[in-house]
Amino acid sequence: MKKHVGLKDVANEAGVSTATVSYVINKVAHQTLTPETIARVNAAIQKLDYVPNMAARSLASQQSKLIGVVIPQTEPGKEFMFSNPFYWEFLSFVEYTARKNGYHVIFSGTNADEPYLQFAKTRSLDGIIIVGMYLEEHYKALQNVQIPVVLVDCYCKDSNFHSIQIDDRKGGYLATKYLIEKGHRKIALVTGMIKEMGVMERRFQGYKDAIKEAGIAFDKSLIFDETVSFKHGEYSGERIAKNPKGVTAVFACADILAVGVVKGLNSKGISVPRNMSIMSFDDTWLAGGCSPPLTSMHQDIAQKGTIAAQTLIDLSLGRIKDRQDITLPLSITERSSVKSVKNLRRSS
Repeated sequence: MKKHVGLKDVANEAGVSTATVSYVINKVAHQTLTPETIARVNAAIQKLDYVPNMAARSLASQQSKLIGVVIPQTEPGKEFMFSNPFYWEFLSFVEYTARKNGYHVIFSGTNADEPYLQFAKTRSLDGIIIVGMYLEEHYKALQNVQIPVVLVDCYCKDSNFHSIQIDDRKGGYLATKYLIEKGHRKIALVTGMIKEMGVMERRFQGYKDAIKEAGIAFDKSLIFDETVSFKHGEYSGERIAKNPKGVTAVFACADILAVGVVKGLNSKGISVPRNMSIMSFDDTWLAGGCSPPLTSMHQDIAQKGTIAAQTLIDLSLGRIKDRQDITLPLSITERSSVKSVKNLRRSS
């Protein structure tokens, strides 16, 4: 078995003290370290294939250089977090931003009733990002956490937390209004579970704002709420096709739902956009890759992940003192899944 190489071994090889080796590894400025000494220590590190003990460095610096991302699983289904491309893109930019700053990231999905803050305590995290939390008791528990916390897509009423989000209610309103302006009056809504203080509840409220403004009566039978999944979208599309009730357009509250709706409609002979228009939300790669390409409410997911990670790192390093409350802009990406009512054709 290969012998573990320690700090003392490097010091002996380089002919210096262990303190000098520590200064070089941690890039600590020191007036007595010459370029020759630094080069000698680095050469010894390379020769001995020395790998610094991260746990020991964390104890010395009181920083683990490790941040966590927690996504509470508020809907049933163990694969929920990884089935939605929103999370892929968000997590990718969190990780990239952290890596550029010399940090590592650990991801975790937790059950809705799981004490997920234990996740932060047991891993000695420098900070934690929580995505899509809505239960009031979880916010109360957060007040006792001793590390920085950044909330993403959380509609928290407590002004003490740092927050990154979009205006989901406005997004739901703009998406529905876009369909109304195309002449649609019977608009079905396919959404995840509508829960108080949740993202889907806000998008649902935006939908209702738009139809009310247009003088359209709210019809509960046009609301299809369950999980944010391809399967739910597909099943909803099939139900709409079987009993259309005059529906000419569907607003799906996530791209993965919209793709499922298209599949469900197609399976019953309803073509998009020939017979039915589809409006989506998030504008992930799925929207552009779907057939037909989806018109979608665009949010800058890459920016959201980048800002969340950078904010958390800056907080952990004491660079930010004041509360951060950032709302990112929204826009509509027009593609070919929406037609005006006058250009729709009856299904054959």
